[in-house]
Amino acid sequence: MRKRLLSALALPLFLLPGCLYAHVKTYLDTDLNQTKLGAKTGEASAQQVLGLFAWGDASTQAAATNGGITTLNHADQEYLVVLGFIYSKWTTIVYGD
Repeated sequence: MRKRLLSALALPLFLLPGCLYAHVKTYLDTDLNQTKLGAKTGEASAQQVLGLFAWGDASTQAAATNGGITTLNHADQEYLVVLGFIYSKWTTIVYGD
């Protein structure tokens, strides 16, 4: 009985992509044909543990401030997920001058 219960709980981890580990970077730009990055880069992150505790500021404003950027040209987002809801981190990366 116990083996069946563990198997039933573990099955979704193998069926859903990225449940065990995912590290993905994606763009936030809508016009990729004319993207110029700029000379400076800034990052800002937010994290959560167990779905109970969350902290950080992953806003574009925080990323621009961290990079000393006054004119934003492009932005990316990066996601790191470990064991589903156990730990996750999302980062905003901005480029500009």
